[in-house]
Amino acid sequence: MKLSDPASERAVLAGICKLGNDGYLDVADILQSSTFTIDSNSILFNCLEYIFAQEKIPNVIDIASVYSAAHALGLSTFLEKKTETEHLKAIFNFPVSPKNLRMFAAKIRRLHVARVVRESLKEANDKYLDLTGDESINNILGIAEDAVFNLSSLLKEGGEDEPQCLFDGITKYVEYLGENPVDQLGISTGFPNYDTSIGGGLRPGTVNLIGARPKVGKTLLSDNMGYYIAKNGTPVLNMDTEMRREDHQHRTLAMMTECYVHDIETGKYTQKPGTRDKILETAKETEKANIPYDHMSISGMPFEEQLAVMRRWLAKRVGFDDNGKANSCVIVYDYLKLMTSAGISSDMKEYQMLGFMMTSLHNFAMRYQVPVLGFMQLNRDGISKEDTDVASGSDRIIWLCSNFAIFKKKSDEEIAEDGGEGNRKLVPVISRHGAEWEENNYINCNMKGFCAKITEGKTKFESMREDKISNEGFEVEKNGDDEEPVIPFD
Repeated sequence: MKLSDPASERAVLAGICKLGNDGYLDVADILQSSTFTIDSNSILFNCLEYIFAQEKIPNVIDIASVYSAAHALGLSTFLEKKTETEHLKAIFNFPVSPKNLRMFAAKIRRLHVARVVRESLKEANDKYLDLTGDESINNILGIAEDAVFNLSSLLKEGGEDEPQCLFDGITKYVEYLGENPVDQLGISTGFPNYDTSIGGGLRPGTVNLIGARPKVGKTLLSDNMGYYIAKNGTPVLNMDTEMRREDHQHRTLAMMTECYVHDIETGKYTQKPGTRDKILETAKETEKANIPYDHMSISGMPFEEQLAVMRRWLAKRVGFDDNGKANSCVIVYDYLKLMTSAGISSDMKEYQMLGFMMTSLHNFAMRYQVPVLGFMQLNRDGISKEDTDVASGSDRIIWLCSNFAIFKKKSDEEIAEDGGEGNRKLVPVISRHGAEWEENNYINCNMKGFCAKITEGKTKFESMREDKISNEGFEVEKNGDDEEPVIPFD
């Protein structure tokens, strides 16, 4: 058989039988019955797995133990054959050095991976034979890309990685951190208080979620953050489920010039000489600057194709390092929802589909170490509540995100209480890397809808402290250190 090494398979089984539990534990993390290409070897490995799974593991593995396990597994008939009896005796008599056991195991595991890859590519090839020509280019390319992407989990199972002591090399690592200090670990969104609340910007391999009710301005927020990130040299891909590229052009240009969006999209900006010159000059300068801000409309696109688009963008626009991780970039996903009803049935509900989408998005971010800035709709509880219960769709969305914040309109009372410090608020709810956020505190934001611009202000508590200093003429001393204690989440 191709992609097979019977001698190495025999050496692995002989080593396990010879060393007992120690030998089994040395290779159990990388082997399974399908790793073996010979039926006799596969069945014997099943029997050995059964033996070592028992509460009382025998000190010595002998032929009688194997037959007993085969009987319990319903495989005794197979081992009663004369050829199998001779094969089993040969395994027990096969000489193998204990130090070579894992080497042989890794070899047959790599051959197993090669067989899986070959079979996966064969299935992809068969799918191409069913194409009619009515499919989109993304769909056609996605067949091959999905076949490869779905195999990425095998990278962690190749038999060459083992658990490492947590503190090995920690001195050298800490010295490196001290010699290479950074202001923050993640990519800044242009909203400093929000960056702080999530643990120092958008970190690689994280999904950062912001939820809002309809028509509050989450798409404007995504454009403001996305433009700021790209303007500072980090490539951004805006995966948009609702709006056209032209809509984002109108809004981004209005944001940069603080001119009316309506004047730009209707072309009436030409009737105002000052506005006309400002917009045309800004447009020319922006195009010349070649800001790495890309947009893709994914309305109606199956989620598998969306992942294929993101992978191709990373390959063509961003690039990878020697370890296969993407270079610095951000993917903005606006917003998490089902594109079609495909896949929803009595057995698969909408919330389950959303959960699978979030799982795939999280795995994508982890696989390529890319930060994802995601947006989502809040359910009706989001009108009054400010906790994780307001997330629409699935608990899995909250489980797998690194942080979750709520963007909403401020009430008239809040606007008055804050002294006109903005008409929106950003409420950090949970964060895996950020400090614990004080209850009833929020980040003031001001949205100028006419020009699609959102700016971050002070937090509510900062404003309150400054008002107190202004009114009383001094700052109340804090207990202990100068800084507030930081209590990390989870």
